Amino acid sequence: MATRKPVSLVKGDQSLVQTWPDEPNRFLEDHVDPFLLFCVKKGTSDVSIQTDRVVYTDIHGTLYPATFRVLDAADMAVFLNKIYGPDALARLASGTDLDVSYEIRPDRYSRVRFRVNITPILAKGRDAAQITMRVLPAEPPKMDDLKIEQAIIDNWAPRQGMVVITGPTGSGKTTLLAAGNRMLLERPIGCGKMLTYESPIEFTYDTIHSPRSLVAQCEIPRHLPDFAAGVRNALRRKPNIILVGEARDRETISAAIEAAQTGHAVYTTTHTTGVAATVRRMVSAFDKHERAERAYALMETLRMIVTQALVPRKNGGRIGVREWMIFPDEVREKLLDMDFDNWSNEIQRMIPSYGQTMSKSAGIVFEQGIIDKRHYLLLTSAGGSGGH
Repeated sequence: MATRKPVSLVKGDQSLVQTWPDEPNRFLEDHVDPFLLFCVKKGTSDVSIQTDRVVYTDIHGTLYPATFRVLDAADMAVFLNKIYGPDALARLASGTDLDVSYEIRPDRYSRVRFRVNITPILAKGRDAAQITMRVLPAEPPKMDDLKIEQAIIDNWAPRQGMVVITGPTGSGKTTLLAAGNRMLLERPIGCGKMLTYESPIEFTYDTIHSPRSLVAQCEIPRHLPDFAAGVRNALRRKPNIILVGEARDRETISAAIEAAQTGHAVYTTTHTTGVAATVRRMVSAFDKHERAERAYALMETLRMIVTQALVPRKNGGRIGVREWMIFPDEVREKLLDMDFDNWSNEIQRMIPSYGQTMSKSAGIVFEQGIIDKRHYLLLTSAGGSGGH
């Protein structure tokens, strides 16, 4: 098939602005992986593929064209089919966006992974699609890489019970969980059998040396329909550790509580900000008539809540700032002895004794000169976590 010469569309670093040298006149499925590998080799963090536009790569926050030719509907159909499967167009037509992972194995020993979102859009008056592909690191980071506080590390691995990681979308919850998983796997005794249920699977653990551990990862909804089904599935597989990608509804929260009550260590995430707000949100997921019973069941299983926000550093990049609280026996007993409606205020009061407020954590990095005053003030007001 005829190919185009690489074309530089703007002046500057030629390696960044060069379009794909092997670009065909018409994309076929065999072209997709080599093209994506070309984008990754350029140092791309995200690839945006959209109907009636050239493909764009995001390199250090700037968009660069990666194709000379705009993609038409036939090209997009090829990308959708290769990345998602033959029912992609039908799923998009039903008014839903799609979250999946995608993997390329250039050889037996290496892999390139992407987190993919596919969203229906309108282009030139017709239904179309945009594919956003985030390039994922080859292996999970270490807790030290993320500068996780020692108190969080020390309380990360309860024998049983629930650890909840919270924060808004894009706050690094999945990355923190993956680093925690890696820490468990790299212990001399390993971690036994770990089951994860994720949407999509972002980090894999094949490269982590852990002879006394067995990790099995399921993608929702590719392998199982939802997170609640995942937890029910886990209970039939005799795991030591269960990771539930998101506790977003009463069925999943109930299933996670049940798993924690039956002797498992359960890790999950929620889209909340702050320790007290997380407990309040998880309790409020239940109907009023069952709220009290479920609230006390939740409190019996809670071992730690960590809230994370990613904040721009002064010198570029971002830093994780965290609020956390551990729930030892005496804390749980005190809370179980009072009405659950009073938990928020009591938890807020306890955070400085059993963890650290977002305000305190923000103050530490601000005083070190890592973040600027504007972001420090945003964290101290948004956290709602009291003073220093």
